[in-house]
Amino acid sequence: MNSPVQQIKERLGIEEIVSSYIKLEKAGANFKAKCPFHNEKTPSFFVSPDRASYYCFGCGAKGDIFSFIEEFEGLDFKGALKILAERAGVPLVQYNKEKEGEKEKLYRAMEESAKFFEKNLANNQKVLEYLKNRGLEDKTIKDFRIGFVKNDWRELYSYLQQKGFSDKEIELAGLAKKTEKGMYDRFRGRIMFPISDSSGRIIAFSGRIFEPCLPAGRDDGKSAKYLNSPDTPIFSKSAVLYGLDKAKESIRKNDFSILVEGQMDLVLSHQAGFRNTVATSGTALSDSTVSKENVVSNLGLLRRLSGNIVLAFDADRAGFNASSRAGKIALSFGMDVKVVSMPEGIDPADLISKSGTDAWRTAIRNSKHIIEFLLDKVLTSHKNDMRKAGREIREKVLPYVDAVESSIEKSHFIKLINNKSGITENALLEDLKKVQSELKSETEETKIATENVEKKMRKDPIERRLLGIAFWQEGLKNKTIDPELIFQKLEKVKEIYKNIKEDLIYEAEEFYLNNENLQKDVNEMLLNIEEEYLNEELNQKMVELKDFKDRKEEVEILKKIDEILKRKEEIKNNRGR
Repeated sequence: MNSPVQQIKERLGIEEIVSSYIKLEKAGANFKAKCPFHNEKTPSFFVSPDRASYYCFGCGAKGDIFSFIEEFEGLDFKGALKILAERAGVPLVQYNKEKEGEKEKLYRAMEESAKFFEKNLANNQKVLEYLKNRGLEDKTIKDFRIGFVKNDWRELYSYLQQKGFSDKEIELAGLAKKTEKGMYDRFRGRIMFPISDSSGRIIAFSGRIFEPCLPAGRDDGKSAKYLNSPDTPIFSKSAVLYGLDKAKESIRKNDFSILVEGQMDLVLSHQAGFRNTVATSGTALSDSTVSKENVVSNLGLLRRLSGNIVLAFDADRAGFNASSRAGKIALSFGMDVKVVSMPEGIDPADLISKSGTDAWRTAIRNSKHIIEFLLDKVLTSHKNDMRKAGREIREKVLPYVDAVESSIEKSHFIKLINNKSGITENALLEDLKKVQSELKSETEETKIATENVEKKMRKDPIERRLLGIAFWQEGLKNKTIDPELIFQKLEKVKEIYKNIKEDLIYEAEEFYLNNENLQKDVNEMLLNIEEEYLNEELNQKMVELKDFKDRKEEVEILKKIDEILKRKEEIKNNRGR
């Protein structure tokens, strides 16, 4: 019987999967699109049904349906496997606990904790009444798996111990802390909101304090209103948004996302029918699309789903600052950014529960582009002092105009500022040039960082797959391939991947157990990775050529470049053999 991976590949075509995320155009026997993994104006991303693969001629991203889901959704292989198995209707065999890796144990610990919190909530009428008074329905509470933890020092810890988890695993999952007096629960006396990755696996929690359960005499002001999971091996605050697993389909369908701050804002927005809502609560916005560790950021994921975003943060100073920061990041990603003007002292949850769904719909419909939103704020604050208004327009509005990619749009916003403020277009353009000059170095740094990340993206999937095969084959008596050939080629990065060895072995087994194409695929991947290394070396030699100090050095560099080019040609000729 074929493995789940093979069954999924037989049932799902690459064009079917990719087209459910991005718009594809027919290009002969293939399909093309604008690459979802980097910004581009003309399509260089091609999908081949015959080869069951994709390739971007711009950034070099390539792979099959599994690597596409991994890259697009920001998931590991198991997360991608879960999504595709559900879509293909292929049942997955329960993972063998004896071969369970570190991450798999942490996922189980989070799932067990969620069940524990849910049971606690079902048995606590006060908390249930509070949630219902806030407007939550039973179905919503169940769908979002909202729970509760009592104000007890070790209740969850004791429960997880009984389930077979070690102190190290419980602490590593961010569920308990270790002190001189022993272990104690991180979350106590809180309403618990599970945070999931895009495949639906629980990876963290955000807990809202529930005052009635605090001991008498305790100073409530010393307890944070919200307490969130720390970064763990399965949770990166900048790589996930609360509710994204439930919102992603609606975001694609409606072609825009709504970003709110709190869990209650999100839950009530979903309940009101706006299922394209995500929240920052328990997470942290990143100012890059992909981290140096090659983890897709939360706003980077949103941009892949849709280039349009509506920000709906609280109408206080903190909410305004959060909107400003999120908006600037989103603009730098090439997104169209609008902001909802919330009534003073009202958050989205309050608006929905007190004024109803129609009020929330109207607020979203009346949202303004972030540049107009910021401009109106400045003009309202300094309506009697245009000199101060002009200064703040330069400091707080023009950097956002600069972040807009299109020259036509820039011109539109310059005219808008001119019409509303009375400042001449020439004066605005002069100040915009100064702003651009001030921000140039920052832009260059971002560009270099992006280029480095894109280079890394091309190598990482190949390195992962090859090392997974090598680790797997290393433990077998009857080896199909020699793992040392791979280890020698990837000697420099082998140690980096050792901490996820079990995950890589699992992935390799799923792909290649009883697969006759193992040797062929390994040969092809070894050629691909060698080509990537040669490209890096070639780029380095070209840089050296510009800075050579004497003729002898120049000759040596040119000789090396010639050798690299010859080897690249050999690789090209060896493909498909």
